[in-house]
Amino acid sequence: MTYFEQLHPWCIIRTLPSKECILVARFRKRDEAFAYLQVLQSRVNNIECVVKFNPP
Repeated sequence: MTYFEQLHPWCIIRTLPSKECILVARFRKRDEAFAYLQVLQSRVNNIECVVKFNPP
C-alpha cells in the first residue's frame, strides 16, 4: 500500500453490471467521500457507487 493510500483510506467504488469494481476516488475523511458521492450521483444518472473504508 502506498503512502497516498495510507493517508486516504476512504474510497468511492463504482460497481458495474458485470460485477467489476472500479476505484473512482480516495479521500482522507468520511464526510468528504459522502459529499463527493452525492455530487457524483446528482451529475451522473443510474450510477451505482459505494463508500468503503480501506484500512492500511
